[in-house]
Amino acid sequence: MKEIKLPAPELSGDLTIEESLAKRRSIRSYSNKTLSIKDVSQLLWAAQGVTSNIGFRTAPSAGALYPLEVYLVAGKIDGLDVGVYKYLPDNHSIVQTIEGNINDELSIAALSQPQVRDCTANIVFAANYSRATAKYGKRGIRYTNIEIGHAAQNVCLQGVALGIGTCTVGAFDDEKVGQVLRLPENALYILTIGYL
Repeated sequence: MKEIKLPAPELSGDLTIEESLAKRRSIRSYSNKTLSIKDVSQLLWAAQGVTSNIGFRTAPSAGALYPLEVYLVAGKIDGLDVGVYKYLPDNHSIVQTIEGNINDELSIAALSQPQVRDCTANIVFAANYSRATAKYGKRGIRYTNIEIGHAAQNVCLQGVALGIGTCTVGAFDDEKVGQVLRLPENALYILTIGYL
C-alpha cells in the first residue's frame, strides 16, 4: 500500500471556537465543488491528529489507548483518486484500502440516506474495542463510545471553520457498512462532508 503524506495541519484560523459552536448545524446537501486535499487533511487531523511529541491526539482517549480508526471515503477530492483511505495519525498520512466509488453501496448500508451517496466525501469512524477492553474490561466499550463523540464533534467544528458542511450519521447497518468498507473493526459513525 502506498502511503500518501497529507499537508501539514493549520494550528490557527479565522473563526473562534465560540463562532464555530454557534454555527454548527447538520448539513445534508453540498455544493458540487471538489474538496481540497488541504481541507480534507485538516478534517482528518481534527478527528484524530497527533498534537504532542508523546502521541496525544486532538480528542481525549481513556488511557491514551486510541481505539478509533478513521477512514476517508473519497469522492471528489483534489489530487486524490476515488476510493477508501485509512488515516494514519502518527504520520499524518493515508493509505488506500479500496479503489473506486463505493458511495452507492455505503448509502444502501446507511438505510439509503441520500447524503451518504451524494456528498463529496464521507469520514467513517470504526473502533477496535480490544484496545480499550484489554485495560478496562467491558467499561472500555463505554470509553470508546464516548471518545467517538469527542472526535466527531471535532470534525464538525473544524468543518464550520473551513466552510464545510457535515452531517453525523448513526443510522446504518453495522455489518453492511463493515462489509462495504472491508473493515477489520466495528463501524461506529459516518460523517458526510462537502462544501456549503
